Amino acid sequence: MNITLLRRFVAVAEELHFPRAADALGIPLASLYSSIEKLETEVGHPLFTRHGETRLTKVGELFLDEAKAEIAAAPAPAETPVVKAGGKAKASKGKGRAPVVKGKPKPFKKRQGR
Repeated sequence: MNITLLRRFVAVAEELHFPRAADALGIPLASLYSSIEKLETEVGHPLFTRHGETRLTKVGELFLDEAKAEIAAAPAPAETPVVKAGGKAKASKGKGRAPVVKGKPKPFKKRQGR
């Protein structure tokens, strides 16, 4: 099972409130709902009752212990390397002439005659 789905399930199980769990995880609420639905289809049973208050079902209570054990046994996520700010210096594409001043003709360019 996906560790991310399990972490989201544990967050909802501890809060017993979907919006607070989404805020704690820093993800959109719709993403949390879809993650829980995906996990429920993977397990084959509903994990929460959503009528009125959010509560764990019997299967959800049993699955919570298993999910916590899997999360504890999973390796820690790899650190993402820190990318320095900035980038490559870009060479100028001009011919070394002065910038164009509004209303003045470009240097070294002949005016079009009529």
